[in-house]
Amino acid sequence: MAEQGAGGGRGGKEQWASRIGVILAVAGSAVGLGNFLRFPGQAAQNGGGAFLLPYFISLLVLGIPLCWAEWTMGRYGGTRGFNSAPGIYSMIWRNRISKYFGAIALMIPLVIYMYYVVIEAWCLGYAIKYITGALVSPEIKDQGAEGYKNFFGDFVGIGAHGANFSGTHLFLLVIVILSFILNFTLIYRGVTKGIERFCRIAMPVMVVLAVIVLVRVLTLGTPDPAKPDQSVLGGLGFMWNPQFEKLGDFKTWLAASGQIFFSLSVGFGIIINYASYLRKNDDVVLSGLTSSSMNEFFEVVLGGLITIPAAFIFLGAAVGEKGTFALGFESLPNVFALMPGPALVGQFFGFLWFFMLFIAAITSSVSMLQPVIAFLEEGFGLKRHASAAMLGLISLLGCGFVLYFSEGLVALDTFDFWVGSVLLFVLALIQSLLYGWAFGIEKGATEAHRGAHIRIPHFVQLMLKYVVPVYLIVVLVGFCTQNLPSYVESIGNNPAALGSILFIGAVLVTLLLLVRTAGKRWEAQGRLTYDDGDTATQGGENR
Repeated sequence: MAEQGAGGGRGGKEQWASRIGVILAVAGSAVGLGNFLRFPGQAAQNGGGAFLLPYFISLLVLGIPLCWAEWTMGRYGGTRGFNSAPGIYSMIWRNRISKYFGAIALMIPLVIYMYYVVIEAWCLGYAIKYITGALVSPEIKDQGAEGYKNFFGDFVGIGAHGANFSGTHLFLLVIVILSFILNFTLIYRGVTKGIERFCRIAMPVMVVLAVIVLVRVLTLGTPDPAKPDQSVLGGLGFMWNPQFEKLGDFKTWLAASGQIFFSLSVGFGIIINYASYLRKNDDVVLSGLTSSSMNEFFEVVLGGLITIPAAFIFLGAAVGEKGTFALGFESLPNVFALMPGPALVGQFFGFLWFFMLFIAAITSSVSMLQPVIAFLEEGFGLKRHASAAMLGLISLLGCGFVLYFSEGLVALDTFDFWVGSVLLFVLALIQSLLYGWAFGIEKGATEAHRGAHIRIPHFVQLMLKYVVPVYLIVVLVGFCTQNLPSYVESIGNNPAALGSILFIGAVLVTLLLLVRTAGKRWEAQGRLTYDDGDTATQGGENR
């Protein structure tokens, strides 16, 4: 298969080699740390079973319909010569401002990658520490939960800004660099030879490792007879029994919807890019539903049945007070240390768990790089190596920012909340309006069903036009009304948080300028047309 030529419209156009390849790649982008750490952590902090009600409502009302919309718009733009969000949005809505919304779709995966690769390195580092025995050493185990909490804090430099660049943190820096190299090696090899080939191997491996850990967790029973409530059944009850008072808090609904977007990669700008490499008659309906279902299996069945029950068995109801990182990197290591049997048992399952998390993280992080790579190639005519090098420098700068401002993980948390939650909402709202009102649900249905083996019910199209935008606006406005003043105040009182917001703003401004330049180039090439007829008709319209 020919590699994509520079400039998007020249040379051979890269495409997925097979349907299973694109499904595994999209599922790989969705299945990641969000399934095994973020989802259980969000559920534990937002009412357990009560969190699952807005979660599944969001899945049915927002997640799957928006997923279909992104697949449809992405393939539509791809068959017309564009693989990046700015170009695809210009095909969906023939207006001069449409391409600028694409800057948000580029910024979200880019900024998330900047901190995601750091967490990815934590997972690999923990896997190495387990296989070498460092995380099952007597000096840590004897301290119990406090020992693992202290280990995590020291490992990630949580005590002070700049700690990660001291000599004692050389191991973490090396792991981050190795993770960077692996990501960019895969992205440099392209969609087919890099991302698709890796995901075809990584996804089955991930399933095997997760099932092994799941079987062990579900067979733990009641390890301490003196604490009969702390059993597998008790852990499952803690995860699924609802705290209904949480439903009155818009934060719970925002968290649930944000988790769906984060988990399914909806509102990331990733699916719309991946779908652009499909052929004209490839089935987007079945592929979208299959990849979404695969993600939910990993999240609800594997992630939901491993993380919370395992932690509850040994730590009890206190697990509900744990955040995502505390749960994943402090509580679970203590769980592995307390597993019945020789120390090698906990060491083995600890290694499997964190190595599985690392694989899950890689399948997601590599997908975050592709949308920006595609934009640099088609927007500026860059070759693959040049676009990868440019993206590498930008993302390395952001990663260094996150590593330096590590005290209290303030930069990471700020990036994750404002970009990994709030901006996902904003982009999902933009895409629902683009699909429902600019593209049109009639045209959308026709495009989606081209080559489809199943049909999208018509009420889903109506939901995309009317219900989804209203739902998103209500939750977003409600959240802002309840919580925005306190968030703004906390940012003003924390220079590192304020610096993180300014960094995000600088990235957005840079991308907007790049999109403007790319748009001028596309207009000069005659690749864009607008409703006012100022520019020549897009050359690939009738392909």
